[in-house]
Amino acid sequence: MKQSKFLYALIALAMLLAIVPAASAAPNTAVACTDTHTVVAGDTLSLLADKAYGNVKAYWPIMAYTNYANLDDAKKYPNKITNPDVIDVGWVLCIPSQADATAFLAKFDPTKPNVGLLFGTPSSGQLQVGNWWTSGGEFAGINGVYDLYKKAYPGVELIHAGIAGGGGVNFQASNITKLQAGDPFDVFMLHAGKEVIQYDPEKYLTPVEDIVEAGEGSVMPDDLKKLLTYKGHMWTVPLNIHRGNVLWVNKKILADNGLTAPTTFDEFFTVADALKAKGIIPLAMGGANKFEGPQTFEVVLLGTVGPDGMLGLHDGTMKFSDPKVTEALNTYKKMLTYTNQDRDSLSWDQATKLVIEGKAAMNIMGDWADGEFVHAKKTAADYEGIPAPNNKGSFLLVSDGFGFPIKAPNPENARNWLKLITGKEAQEVFNINKGSICSRTDCDYSKFDDYLKSSAADFKVSRVIPIIVHGSAIDPAWKTAFTDIVIKFTADGDVAAAQAALVQAAKDAGVAQ
Repeated sequence: MKQSKFLYALIALAMLLAIVPAASAAPNTAVACTDTHTVVAGDTLSLLADKAYGNVKAYWPIMAYTNYANLDDAKKYPNKITNPDVIDVGWVLCIPSQADATAFLAKFDPTKPNVGLLFGTPSSGQLQVGNWWTSGGEFAGINGVYDLYKKAYPGVELIHAGIAGGGGVNFQASNITKLQAGDPFDVFMLHAGKEVIQYDPEKYLTPVEDIVEAGEGSVMPDDLKKLLTYKGHMWTVPLNIHRGNVLWVNKKILADNGLTAPTTFDEFFTVADALKAKGIIPLAMGGANKFEGPQTFEVVLLGTVGPDGMLGLHDGTMKFSDPKVTEALNTYKKMLTYTNQDRDSLSWDQATKLVIEGKAAMNIMGDWADGEFVHAKKTAADYEGIPAPNNKGSFLLVSDGFGFPIKAPNPENARNWLKLITGKEAQEVFNINKGSICSRTDCDYSKFDDYLKSSAADFKVSRVIPIIVHGSAIDPAWKTAFTDIVIKFTADGDVAAAQAALVQAAKDAGVAQ
């Protein structure tokens, strides 16, 4: 689904958001439409805004007032605009007056978005779902859960408050600001584990162990349950389990060149050399979202020090000064020589797309990439996801879930959402599309693709290791330092400097070195 205008509004200055105070999204009186316009071929909201107001960027009032009018009189205005890039021929739009449009834009600044203002508020209220799921597979997954919620609670205005940026690079800062301003989303996405620390949960969040235990507590893996608890409470209702250490392979490229998917670092470099000699990009990689390189390094680090060593790096029983860390840095540095030259400008999904389109042979990424292959209509004949080199037997755990702000504007609707996502039906709908497995152990994997079947089987027998880069394993400040160090190392290749910085970051986090 194309969402560029909506995402522009939600991304712009996301790191510096000033929050618009919550307001009544829809007038209590009948909506005044200066013009009722029926969409014809070639119409866009921008063109209609230019015609009505002489400003192609003033399309937001048309979107909002059409949605308000739909709430007031669905017979006359039967269409709701959920994406400003998509209006269809025959839709009936409400065009507000210049004065009403100006007044609306004074409240809704696209650089300081309050997405709730774009939608009406029915008697059952809204549900603003804050998240960063905006790529094809991600949105397909969450949209399936939205459909279930709308069916169960048809009187609620459900709003996808999606802020683009893989790994929550833009979302997390804006979400913190909204919480601190007392204007939170009703529910918001976060990773299970220590990421919750940055949200000061005892001050801003409602404990959710009652919802978790009632909904999926008896069928939740123990490794995940441990990650959910912080200061005696659970603050996250999980929806899935991702594996962060996967090698994605274009099977045709390897087959055409007489190669097989590598399972060790030595095999990887042999395959990469053969591909590079033929002018084929061996390893697609992104960097625009600032987590792609650090996650790839973390996968290499796990493959070098092993699961016990990785857990030791988390708690200090293994030191970042260890020669194995030096080895991992050198392996990662060598791996970078086989990547695409434009890696720093590509997001994770754009790098995955290079593999999907046959422009690169491999990609190391979490299994959210599986959703991109599925969304592109690829099958097991086209691609496979296997443990990254030297990572067999280790499962780098990432789990997505939702938190419940104390000041959620619509707490009953929020609680109903959290209850819904603990259920088997919601988790199956979501994870089949997203490219992940359920946080429940009783999902029917006969409905899932081949990769996800293998992931579910591996999870049962592998060592489960919480991930650093997505906030599960270490506290947020240390995670940020780790990420920044690897980004710098990706650029300059200075092994000694990077290792010294990793040692210092661990010391700063209170972990003995």
